[in-house]
Amino acid sequence: MDFYRGMWYNFRVKILGIETSCDETAASVVEDGVRILSNAVVSQIDIFKEYGGVIPEVAARSHLEAMMPVVNKALSDAECSWDDIDAIAVTHAPGLLGSLLIGTLTARTLAILHDKPLYAVHHLKSHVYANWLLQDNQNGESSISDYPQFPLIALVVSGGHTQILYMKGHNQFEIVGTTNDDAVGECFDKVAKILGLPYPGGPAISEAALKGDASKYKFPHPKVSGLNFSFSGLKTAVLRAVQKEVGMPISYPSHQLKELLNEQQVADFAASFQRTAVEILVEKLEMALEKYPDVKSIVVAGGVSANEELRKILKNAFFPAPKLSGDNGAMVAAAAYYEVQSGIKPTDPYALNIYPRVSIEN
Repeated sequence: MDFYRGMWYNFRVKILGIETSCDETAASVVEDGVRILSNAVVSQIDIFKEYGGVIPEVAARSHLEAMMPVVNKALSDAECSWDDIDAIAVTHAPGLLGSLLIGTLTARTLAILHDKPLYAVHHLKSHVYANWLLQDNQNGESSISDYPQFPLIALVVSGGHTQILYMKGHNQFEIVGTTNDDAVGECFDKVAKILGLPYPGGPAISEAALKGDASKYKFPHPKVSGLNFSFSGLKTAVLRAVQKEVGMPISYPSHQLKELLNEQQVADFAASFQRTAVEILVEKLEMALEKYPDVKSIVVAGGVSANEELRKILKNAFFPAPKLSGDNGAMVAAAAYYEVQSGIKPTDPYALNIYPRVSIEN
């Protein structure tokens, strides 16, 4: 039977998605690429708050402990047995090597044991397809206007990536802009550390910014040609401004600056930095829309898509539900569904490999 082409159009399709690319152990059952039947996530944020970032070896061990309980919870919450699951999808690239290994080994083993087709999914593709999952305020009878229309521009913003993608159709990805150095989410984390705010930096800066004056400090926009980004200079500009504010030389240890800042200064720096970072993203997005006038939809994806300042400015763009902005299994299952619709064949579970760094265009 031709599993991967045509046979799924005649009945409800349930895919188990598994995600372990960084520090979330996640599994989800999604029906028809849009309806979330379960979404189990075990986060390691509390583990890494003390360190201010992810420790790969610790992350991998934590995935190992949580993996099967999370998969079992996803099946239980969806009220599904293995007979109800039509396929398994797993993130195989990019990400932390040890973390990817735990997820893919689990998915490969389950695919073999339960005789299920296996789909290996690119992490950034999953974030983009989170925008096709039904929101909490939508019902199962959604119209075509509830979903992005092609051709579209996708702004992918996360801790590890900042890219602008042009998509003519499903599974057609062209990178038209990328960061030359730090990703925007990484910049949020580093600025948060300077200000003495907890990890992860994105939510912490957004919360602090609510009490701050976004016009208090002026930070430069990097001069980068085309649709590419650069955020390392913005991070340095914030560091130098903080050093100046507290009257310390550039040789003063950055991790000690937080002790010299009061609460209002932290709030003002957070608000000013956040506004600048969002302005940089929006400027490049506007340039992309000028370059591609045929675009019908704008999609924002990745952890930074949860940022309220960005959502307020890009009112006409598609955003995933905030709980789906971070890493989760539902987006992996959704991406796999559209691979099936595009005629992409399943992966051999005995041959699946992982790729810590690989382009979405490959």
